[in-house]
Amino acid sequence: MNNHRQLAIAWRMYTEDNLDRLLYASADVYNLRTYHVTWDATWCTGKMDFNTGNPSNWDPSVDIYKSPMWPYCGKNLSIWRCPADRSSLNIGGQMKPRIRTMAMNAYLGGFGGLAITTGNMPAYTLYRKYSDLNRPGPGQIFVFVDEREDAINWGNAIVDMTGYSPNIPAARQFLDIPASYHGSSGGFSFADGHSEIHRWIDGSTCKPIRPDGVIFDGQTPIPSPGNRDIPWMQDKTTRPKQ
Repeated sequence: MNNHRQLAIAWRMYTEDNLDRLLYASADVYNLRTYHVTWDATWCTGKMDFNTGNPSNWDPSVDIYKSPMWPYCGKNLSIWRCPADRSSLNIGGQMKPRIRTMAMNAYLGGFGGLAITTGNMPAYTLYRKYSDLNRPGPGQIFVFVDEREDAINWGNAIVDMTGYSPNIPAARQFLDIPASYHGSSGGFSFADGHSEIHRWIDGSTCKPIRPDGVIFDGQTPIPSPGNRDIPWMQDKTTRPKQ
């Protein structure tokens, strides 16, 4: 929770110093022509996986040290990773921990300021300024979430809003999957600066971690009809466009 709290404070400090503008949860990874235009306004670039040849997994100088949030973090690398995340890679005979567990709510800034069609995103509010969070209120929208080590990839966490409004339990599904490291619970921080550990109540949210090298892609929906945890996450993610 302390790691979450410190990251949320750093995020808020950056926002206050930049005229209320929110960092992008992700650069525009679907349009390489604009990727390098948006990366410097993105909280964290790079894509994580289990490839030992991908330094975004283990070298903080590639992405984290270049983050606009880094100066606000007290240059404390440890707050980007949940202590319960044990994933690591063998780099030149030395085991190195993967450097990031935290992902940002994709509805904060979106993909370089844009929504994508995945997860019913265009129908929902994309928050670009802190004042936009007044609906429903900054204490009701999460900023960072612990993501499973076999699911974390880009810097964003997409909560699939399918089945939220109107409420259709049979349509519920995952894209990115939250972690359950803390006794079937996951860590969240919110836009007002508070953090919490939320206990999951549906077993399908807490499936065993898949073996190293096998990772969910965050683009292919994982059906979870009737899942009782998904509405809680959806309610802390965004609201339908007015």
